[in-house]
Amino acid sequence: MTVFLIWVIAFVLIGYYTHKRWENGFSDSLDKMLPEVLKTHGENRLVWVVALAVLGATTLVRPVDILLVSILIGIIALVVIKLASWAAGKAAH
Repeated sequence: MTVFLIWVIAFVLIGYYTHKRWENGFSDSLDKMLPEVLKTHGENRLVWVVALAVLGATTLVRPVDILLVSILIGIIALVVIKLASWAAGKAAH
């Protein structure tokens, strides 16, 4: 129960400050880090605020879980890229 309360408090605080600073450069900073397809251009404020608040709160409460999930996603992405490359090479022949 304590972990849940800490997560909720972190979620609310991160969400509040992200929403508050969206127009003051936070949107621009986010656009600099994202590829063109994901750029916000100042839109979708609520979606990005909620996503960042969930990620931030979860990272604060369960950092090892986030690290392990990130490693797992990286390994899966590497396997998919290698398989796609292999399949493209076979299809070319």
